Amino acid sequence: MKAYKSIATYRRLRSQPLWRLLASDNGPTVIGLLQSLLYENERSLPSSIMHERVGRDLEALRAQGDDFPQTAQVYISNWLTEGFLDRRFPQTASEEEYELSTAAVEVIRFVSGIEQSHSAATESRLALVIQALIKLDEDTDTDKQRRIDRLKTEQERIEREITAIEKGQMRVLPKSSALERIREIISLTDDLTGDFRHVRDQFENLNRDLREELMDTESSRGEKLKSLFEGIDLISESAEGRTFNAFWRLLTDPEQNAALDQALDNLMSRDFVSELSIKDRRFILRLTQNLLEQGGVVHDVLQTFSRSLRHFVQSREYLEQRRINQLLKEAHRAALALKNDVKVTETFYTLELTSSRLRSLSQWVLYDPSLQALPEGMLTADSLDIDLESIGELVAQSEIDFRSLKANIRDVLEKYSQASIGDVLEQHPAVQGLGSIVGLLALGSRYGFKIDSLTGLSATEIVSWTGDDDQLRSAKIPKIFFLKEAADEMV
Repeated sequence: MKAYKSIATYRRLRSQPLWRLLASDNGPTVIGLLQSLLYENERSLPSSIMHERVGRDLEALRAQGDDFPQTAQVYISNWLTEGFLDRRFPQTASEEEYELSTAAVEVIRFVSGIEQSHSAATESRLALVIQALIKLDEDTDTDKQRRIDRLKTEQERIEREITAIEKGQMRVLPKSSALERIREIISLTDDLTGDFRHVRDQFENLNRDLREELMDTESSRGEKLKSLFEGIDLISESAEGRTFNAFWRLLTDPEQNAALDQALDNLMSRDFVSELSIKDRRFILRLTQNLLEQGGVVHDVLQTFSRSLRHFVQSREYLEQRRINQLLKEAHRAALALKNDVKVTETFYTLELTSSRLRSLSQWVLYDPSLQALPEGMLTADSLDIDLESIGELVAQSEIDFRSLKANIRDVLEKYSQASIGDVLEQHPAVQGLGSIVGLLALGSRYGFKIDSLTGLSATEIVSWTGDDDQLRSAKIPKIFFLKEAADEMV
């Protein structure tokens, strides 16, 4: 039967979280709750807030007559088990956080796409396909003469267009076509931000597979193990890692960011944008920030997995894990060898019951603080020759004033869309000397991005400061940029 393969595939997919959520009796309610909680506004919520909001929504549903007898904790636990939610514990968080699983995000986007009207064949989609095919043909052509002829033809077309514009014959895209094209851009960008979850899942699976391979490798110098000892980053050098790193370099390229910001600012001043919905206009305004945020999460996951895998090998932790794994396998093999000889009801070990020692309360002795008192009374110490001002000076010398440094960066970003550490120091000199430089580097590693030498730009810059001895000093540091979109994070 030709349909057998498809039927087997669909039966397998029927047991996956995506299909289970769509086919669930309470599917509409669960999808609506998850969409309002973790999709439209926040992307993750702490455990306490998640429980409180789900409980509040359940109370509102019960008031309308819906039957939800369990508590919010029970439903959230079920959603975790079913694969609709993911639970993580970030390093700087005080409690675990919940976020949508990849399957839940796909379900919400699928259901939302059904509700929204969408023309299957649009001019903008066809233009994107045609342009992509033409660009692919040009970039893969090895014939020099054909490529030169195409460039000359393009040059002639540009010159004709410039001449026409100078004569006042300027062609502007009609409003209907512009609206169609910008909605298509919003749809493609939304798909792109959703793909970040797939990329993160790929890195998680890759990290788990590499660790399992290290555990199962019997030799002490397996291929993967040897690569890690030689300093090769297997996760970053994987196909997924190289693809994402290329994407991240393009996303964080200063020239690309500047061109994108300028294009977005110009578009928001066009008349046709006013006919978009508030949701679409807000999406366009936050487009760059959303891409950087979602890409930054995946970038952090990639770096965390790479560091943890190297530490896993360099600290020899994998040897202990491998030993435990071997012991479990030996125990499993021994159990399989005895399963036909030993009955479940037969036991060969006597377990002594635990017990506690009971004593009367009258035998307890109360703690008497006077027995531990010192033989002499407490003496009054002499007052020190120090005041609050001198304490403040000591603190300023020993602690980096990150609050002032953040304020300086935000002040510069109010005037420019991006700024390097050198740009910040030009307007706000290093008050704490080298400490200010170190503080700006620390803030740059957290909130900024480092220029890659592959971009063709200078990857370093020279900064100067005056030390406590009034001597001017300078140093070459990595060129790190702060973006205006991330200024609100430095509060």
